[in-house]
Amino acid sequence: MGDVLAGFHAVWEFDSDSVLIRFERGIRRPKLFQALGERRIPYEALRSVTVSQGRRGTVVLHAVPRRGADPLMEAANGQLKEDADPYRLVLPAERETLASYYADELRGALGPGAEEPAERYLVAAPEAPLHFKAYDGKASFDGSTVAFRWFWTGASSAKWKSGDQTFAVGELAGVEWRSPEIFNGYLRLLERAAPETRPGEADENPAAVVFGLGYGTVHESLPFAAAVLQAVRAAGAAPESAERAPVWRAGDTGRNPADIADRIRHLGELHEAGLLTDAEFGAKKAELLAEL
Repeated sequence: MGDVLAGFHAVWEFDSDSVLIRFERGIRRPKLFQALGERRIPYEALRSVTVSQGRRGTVVLHAVPRRGADPLMEAANGQLKEDADPYRLVLPAERETLASYYADELRGALGPGAEEPAERYLVAAPEAPLHFKAYDGKASFDGSTVAFRWFWTGASSAKWKSGDQTFAVGELAGVEWRSPEIFNGYLRLLERAAPETRPGEADENPAAVVFGLGYGTVHESLPFAAAVLQAVRAAGAAPESAERAPVWRAGDTGRNPADIADRIRHLGELHEAGLLTDAEFGAKKAELLAEL
């Protein structure tokens, strides 16, 4: 195509076989976009393209990747907010005709297998080394090994007893990421041969780190999860025939009343310490009570 389409938060540069998305930096830009910088999306990685009316006099060009084509979107598993979707380009409403033109061009470039899951990752994940601070520890990834280093201020006694952890990508079957913007968010490594003694809850499981207010933010933990997923598949540790890792979805809780009571007490402590406003405390408490 050889053209450029500039939106409010990004610029799309169209080549013969791919589109290069350059994310703009700025205070009002989503932090995930700033962390990603730019991404090259092969046309064969796309499933569909649409144009729709946006908010406040805008139009949205939205490309949807094929399942299994992008490790970032696979890790996100539908948990990203609309404004943080890296496949959305928001334009002024008067550019709707231009957006429709490029949408048609992109549709014409889609391959015959667009509706089928991709056999391999077609979009590159952020490069290692990567790291971020979770509530109970620091997670780091050097491209071949994931390491968890526990914080004495946040780690559970079970994690302290197990000691700091390291995991070679060859030992892993995948990654489960639950957004830090959802209460009880976490990043869990799915081991190919996990010990039967591994607890189910992330705050007790030494193969997981838990998020908290300001810890494990989306723009740090999601690229991390994507990079690990890509390395796992590249190492051949997650064959296509393997059962997909379980992923959290709204409505899945698996928590008992005692655990919820503990979480509410913890919320109360944060509220009393001034780390949660009255509104935040009330909303999160209501979310927990709704799980009973």
